Amino acid sequence: MSALAQHRAMGGLATSGSDRAFDQDDLAAERSHLERVGVLIHPQDGSGVAGAAQVVASTAVETEIPDLVAARGQDVPVVHRADVLAALLGAGPSVAIAGTSGKSTVTAMTFEILRRTGRDPGLVTGGDLLLLRAEGLRGNAYRGTGPLVAEADESDGTLVKHAPDVGVVLNLHRDHMDTEKVLAQYRVFLERTRGTGLVAADAALCGLTDRSQSRPGGPRSLQTFGFADDADLHGEDLRQTASGSSFRVDGVTVHVPVPGAHNAENALAALAAAKACGVPLPEGAAALAEFQGVARRFQIVGSRRNVTVVDDFAHNPTKIAAALRAAQDTAPRVLAWFQPHGFAPARFMRDELADVLATTLRAEDRFWFGEIFYAGGSATRDLAAADLVETTRARPRGAHHHLDVVPKPQLAARVAATALPGDVVLVMGARDPSLPSVSAGIVGAL
Repeated sequence: MSALAQHRAMGGLATSGSDRAFDQDDLAAERSHLERVGVLIHPQDGSGVAGAAQVVASTAVETEIPDLVAARGQDVPVVHRADVLAALLGAGPSVAIAGTSGKSTVTAMTFEILRRTGRDPGLVTGGDLLLLRAEGLRGNAYRGTGPLVAEADESDGTLVKHAPDVGVVLNLHRDHMDTEKVLAQYRVFLERTRGTGLVAADAALCGLTDRSQSRPGGPRSLQTFGFADDADLHGEDLRQTASGSSFRVDGVTVHVPVPGAHNAENALAALAAAKACGVPLPEGAAALAEFQGVARRFQIVGSRRNVTVVDDFAHNPTKIAAALRAAQDTAPRVLAWFQPHGFAPARFMRDELADVLATTLRAEDRFWFGEIFYAGGSATRDLAAADLVETTRARPRGAHHHLDVVPKPQLAARVAATALPGDVVLVMGARDPSLPSVSAGIVGAL
C-alpha cells in the first residue's frame, strides 16, 4: 500500500492515506518518508475521505474501519490494492515477480540491474531497497520512465489480476494458502502475461511449462531458469562463501554479494527477467555484483564481541530454513529467534515448521520463539508460542534441540547472556514494525 501511494505521489498525483499506527504516533520515520514525496497523512477517522476520487484498500484492511465506512456513506468508490497495481502493470512495459519465497529480493535485484544498465525502471515492492534508502527514500517505490518492476502477491488470490509484459514465477511452497490454489493462480498469471513468461525449473512447477496441458492464450515466449540441467537459462558451478556466492550461466561468471544458495537462485531469476527486458547477460552480471540488498533480507545489523546480528523477514517454514542455512554457513553456532506473524499463519504452518526445525537445526544451535504477534482485529487467539515449541519437540529429532520461548522484551538480555564469539544471532518475523529496532537493541546489549 505505501509503495503504491509513493509511486503515485512521485508522479505528481494528489495522494493521501491513513494508518492506525500513525494515529498512535508509531512509525515516525515511515510517515516522514511518505510525506517527503508528497503523500498527505490524515487520521484514520474517516475525515480524509471527503473529496477523494477513490479509496484504495488491501485485503488486510477490515471493512469497518472509519475510512471505508465513510467511503461507502459518501459513495466514494473503494478499489482493491491489486487492481491499482494491475492497472500500472498493464499501462506500459512491466515485470511482475511472483512466488511464495524470494519475491522482494528478486524484484530488488531486477530493479537494480535495469537501473545500472541505464533503463530507468520504476518500482513497487514490499521490501525496502538499501540503495534507495541511501538516496533518502523509503526504499520500496520509485517512479522511473522505463519498465515498472513490481512484486506480485499471491497471498490473497489477486495474482490473477495482473498482465505484465514479463511474468516471473519463482517457486511454490506452502505459505498463506494450499499449494494447489497458488498453482492455479500461477497458471492464470502466465496466461495473462503479454510477452515473456519465466518459470523456475522446479518439479513443483513443471505443470506450468508443459505445453500439452496449456490452454489458449499465454505468453508469446515461455522459458525456464534454474540450476537444473534442463533449464533454458542454466546456472552451474555454484560456489558459496560466507559473504555470497558465484556461479556460471551461458559462459558468464556471476558474483552474488548476499549469502545463501537461495539468493543464488534469486540472482538467476533476476538475470532471466533482465534478459527478457533486453539486458545482455554480461551487463546483467556486472550490475548484479553491485547489488546493495534489501532491508530485513538477511541484513547484517551490526557486530560486537565477534557476534553478528542479522535481521530477516523469514516468516514461513521454507524461508526460515533458508535463513537458518545461510546463517549456519557463516557461523559454528546460530542463536535464532522467530516471532510468528499472526495466529492464523501460526496455525497454518505449525506442523510444517516443526518438521523443518527438527531437520534443519544443528545440535549446537539455539532456537527461540517469540510470542505470536497480534496486530489487532478479530483474530482467534487460540495458540501460543509454547504450543509451537511442544509440537517441534514431539518430532523424532526435535527433542534433541535447544528450544524455548523468549518474549520480545527479554530477547536482548537472553542473547547477551548466551552469545559466544563467532555466533550469529538471527532475528526473524514479519508484520511487526518494531523488529528492526529489536535487532538493533541486541547489538547494543552485546
